[in-house]
Amino acid sequence: MTNKRVLLIEDEPNIIEAIRFILSRDGWRVDTHSDGSTALDAIRARVPDLVILDVMLPNKSGYDILCELRETTDVQDVPVLMLTARGQKKDRELAERLGVSKFMTKPFSNGEILSTVRELAG
Repeated sequence: MTNKRVLLIEDEPNIIEAIRFILSRDGWRVDTHSDGSTALDAIRARVPDLVILDVMLPNKSGYDILCELRETTDVQDVPVLMLTARGQKKDRELAERLGVSKFMTKPFSNGEILSTVRELAG
């Protein structure tokens, strides 16, 4: 059982519930946030062991949030798993340039999300 904390920044209720279920069952504490414009504040307030970040969010994209996160001293080292429905090469390359830890396309398998989270939050 782990006491690690994940902050899931996602606005799709079905995905929130699926990821929360998968990770909670494995012993993770899962906090959620769904507004891009206040996502960095949420990260700084909680300083989680890992951020799972959707690309398409209301009010600010996941790419913008990732860029700001990597420039914010107190949280710049937090691992980020980015999720997107658009898994084209250019999307992945942009995320990597901005400092993403891992990039995953939707839909994903339960096992894939769990093993990636375990690996990133080590």
